[in-house]
Amino acid sequence: MQPKKSEKVDLTKNSSLYFVVGLAVVLLVSWQAIEWKTYKKTYDYEALNVEEDDDEEIPITEQIKTPPPPPPPPPPAPEVIEIVEDEEEVEETVIESTETNEDEIIEVEEVEIEEDDLDIDVPFAVIEDVPIFPGCERVKKSERRDCFQEQMNKHIRKNFRYPEIAQEMGIQGRVYVNFIISKDGSITNIRMRGPDKNLEKEAQRIISKLPSMTPGKQRGRPVRVPFSIPITFRLQ
Repeated sequence: MQPKKSEKVDLTKNSSLYFVVGLAVVLLVSWQAIEWKTYKKTYDYEALNVEEDDDEEIPITEQIKTPPPPPPPPPPAPEVIEIVEDEEEVEETVIESTETNEDEIIEVEEVEIEEDDLDIDVPFAVIEDVPIFPGCERVKKSERRDCFQEQMNKHIRKNFRYPEIAQEMGIQGRVYVNFIISKDGSITNIRMRGPDKNLEKEAQRIISKLPSMTPGKQRGRPVRVPFSIPITFRLQ
């Protein structure tokens, strides 16, 4: 009969596992033994002798006061004193009273006041004599303002030309133009404000073609007259 071996009592079954575990434990113990360090504890104590510090004597010092330096000697007096007589005459200033009596006549010199040329801007709405547009010379003075407006509108309609670029882009609007009718009747200082630069250039071109006018007058003297007018650009 062959003896039957039980699998539970087989010692060689987990021998390799036990060997690896044992080897790991040995390596761990060896590493701990190598890395083990010991420190020598030493204590040092130094006593402070307080009684010796109390016995130290502090020397007594005395401040030496130095006397201030003596004052300098006074300057020597002159040997001879000369007496000079005051022979110059001093003119006394007499202040006259400015008070006047009621009976006293005061003469006042006449001062001529020269009137300078009026160098101011008088608005078109309040100027005494409005600038005269060519063609309004024979119109009554009371109707010259309306004649000026009418001739201005005729000039704009005659010289009006819609910019092609503005037409293609569909730009339209109102351009406000300001200019000054100078003292010699010429048109100066043209300024524009509108929705597009092309429209502003066209408005400037129209106003720059205005003819020379008879200047406006204030108190009988030529003055500068600012004037403003809107130019409407509208696509149909």
